[in-house]
Amino acid sequence: MNRYYYDFHIHSCLSPCADNDMTPNNIAGMAALAGLNIVALTDHNSSRNCPAFFAAAKKNGIIPIAGMELTTAEDIHMVCLFEDINKALAFNDEVDKHRIRIPNRTDIFGDQLLMNENDEVIGEEADLLSNALDLALEDVPPLVEAFDGICFPAHVDREANGILATLGLFPPEPRFAVCELHDMEKAEALSVFHEPMQKMLLVSGSDAHYLWDIRDKEHFFELHDEPYSSELVRRELFRTLKEGKR
Repeated sequence: MNRYYYDFHIHSCLSPCADNDMTPNNIAGMAALAGLNIVALTDHNSSRNCPAFFAAAKKNGIIPIAGMELTTAEDIHMVCLFEDINKALAFNDEVDKHRIRIPNRTDIFGDQLLMNENDEVIGEEADLLSNALDLALEDVPPLVEAFDGICFPAHVDREANGILATLGLFPPEPRFAVCELHDMEKAEALSVFHEPMQKMLLVSGSDAHYLWDIRDKEHFFELHDEPYSSELVRRELFRTLKEGKR
């Protein structure tokens, strides 16, 4: 068993609000410099830069996780993570069916760049990715689970697009095993007022949109990893996340 430092919430240049320098190789390289071991790429309503990120992560000794930051119909952000990249891409195809198509205004929202493993632009998403889907909050967990993934509310301590700021509370359904905070120092105070959090596994996420947002290692999981393989570590991580707080 070893300690693995993580960040489950990072955006690439595919996200309209992220800097164009957030290329797969730059993210992986900065994560390695920060001492991170496990990193999830979670672009807004898309997983299409995950293949390039997986290749970049391998070169930098990072264990990659395929993910997405999904926006519900209520405008709540949800982190969705997948153990299998192919299932993440299949989930992406399903999410595409629920997007409300609005042409991206690059002069307002920025570019949405698709990259290959060499950080070369291979395409650009024409429609805005960051707007809400037609999926209600209660619809998201079963859909993610159908692709063997896990989802949880993002940055619950923030005003913008957080479940607590939007709804004022955690609804009785769906129940989440995990929730993410941007600032873990707020965990104790929030847990006092929101009792469901006391039963959840609390994780940190940088929500990095710029390279300098990627934080130095701090939060970690102790995971079984013998005989070592990145697949084993990833499997143990997902087992831990799905179990939640014990």
